[in-house]
Amino acid sequence: MLEVNLFAAIAVGALILAVYHKISKRYNYFLTKPVPCAKPTFLLGSSSAMLTRKKDIASHIRTLYDTYPDAKIMGFYDLTKPVFMLRDVEIIKKITVKDFEHFTDHTPSMTGSTEEVGEDALLGNSLFALRGQKWRDMRSTLSPAFTGSKMRHMFELVLESGQSMVEFLLSEVKAGKTLELEMKDTFTRFGNDVIATVAFGIKVDSMRNRDNNFYMKGKQLINFQRLAVIVKFLLMRAMPSLMEKLGADLIDADAAKYFTDVIRENMQQRDVHGIVRNDMIHMLMEVRKGALKHEKGELDAKDAGFATVEESHVGKTTHTRVWKEKELIAQCFIFFLAGFDTLSTGLTFLTYELAINPEIQQRLYEEIMETESNLEGKPLTYEVLQKMKYMDMVVSESLRKWPPGIVADRICTKDYQYKDGTSSSFVIEKGTSVWIPTIAIHNDPEYYPNPDKFDPERFSEENKAKINPSAYIPFGAGPRNCIGSRLALMEIKSVVYCLLRDFSFEPTEKTQIPLRLTMSGFTLQGEKGVWLEFKPRAL
Repeated sequence: MLEVNLFAAIAVGALILAVYHKISKRYNYFLTKPVPCAKPTFLLGSSSAMLTRKKDIASHIRTLYDTYPDAKIMGFYDLTKPVFMLRDVEIIKKITVKDFEHFTDHTPSMTGSTEEVGEDALLGNSLFALRGQKWRDMRSTLSPAFTGSKMRHMFELVLESGQSMVEFLLSEVKAGKTLELEMKDTFTRFGNDVIATVAFGIKVDSMRNRDNNFYMKGKQLINFQRLAVIVKFLLMRAMPSLMEKLGADLIDADAAKYFTDVIRENMQQRDVHGIVRNDMIHMLMEVRKGALKHEKGELDAKDAGFATVEESHVGKTTHTRVWKEKELIAQCFIFFLAGFDTLSTGLTFLTYELAINPEIQQRLYEEIMETESNLEGKPLTYEVLQKMKYMDMVVSESLRKWPPGIVADRICTKDYQYKDGTSSSFVIEKGTSVWIPTIAIHNDPEYYPNPDKFDPERFSEENKAKINPSAYIPFGAGPRNCIGSRLALMEIKSVVYCLLRDFSFEPTEKTQIPLRLTMSGFTLQGEKGVWLEFKPRAL
């Protein structure tokens, strides 16, 4: 018996040593490359400070970025996987634009590792997760839905959500309540209502009916803070092929079915009754008929402000792929995620900055009131909103300092010979990821002097020409940039317009100044929330 136990102990010890040796060898990758590398910790890679909650995600990215300030490109380990971090904005432009054919896809961390995914994979079929030719075809399919002309059609729906929110808040004030609100929660509710009307074709009111089914199912759908989901996400990043074989999915199946049924039933009702509504459901129905096309001359207008990204040749290309219903329905999910998280994050930090910078808030309020005066009682329009220069400066600066997409990524889809004009030259192998540290670049004094200062004047007519466009990437870079930049900017500007017209944003005792970020999670969030008071200007 003793011999058996001894043999078992030796076998287990040998197995552990073998696994340790195999994993340790992964940390030799950058020893063969002429690039500096952040020191890894076994299993945790270069992210130990973040994963052990000693640093927030933004500080982690900025610390990595600052480790080798003279390097154009550096290495680090995401758990056990080697990743290149691009530090030089011209290299970023080269890889994401000129050499895009080598870096066409995102790292497959949320879905499987193959280009063709099953039609039932809602997240896997979303535009963000698609790869290869299927992504190209979907991008060109959806691109006409996000031009300036289509935003004009959707603007009324977005404005209606903002005005409804203001009416509710005013009614709360008249009832004697003080509007001390947590911004992330407040704007998640607004974002939920906007996406419900724009992407799902239904009206909900998450301010008045706080536990409505659509909102609660949405929280269920994207509850990525649960430990089980975080562990699953980390495993998908570390072992995407294995997790694909196991059928792992971050999306809650019950909530996914609910939203799928909502879209399908909405489309059926419109077919039966001939209903036309200017929203994403209508766009998808147009896609089914092959009727969604670009309008001549509309692609090149930077009509939504400085942060707008332009569509590349990929979005202008025509194709003959016929989409299945579930593949089209899946596109609504990525915009749901964007509304629930990205939009609400952008508005949270923007209102925080306005609250602690009252002189900037006052100037923006004056522009809003001047616009109101010029409207002479008529409703706000998309065209009028885009002419508000200071509004665009404020939003652009907020996206500079607090980009909701704190980091972008690409995966090398075919071996790439890296050259940066110096003696440095090496191969980035197929399957290797590269990261673009957006929040670090946006807060680098080389590109933005005194980066911690919230200063909309950076984007004035006199100053914005000084900004290197390759160093301002709140919506990503190259053909794989965010297709919905116009929609996001329209949503942000319209709700700020509605709110600031009737309220001032004021700090309270709960407001954390300076703001610190939470040590948990992979997105920008206040450590103790972001609390502000919406103080009515007049009743």
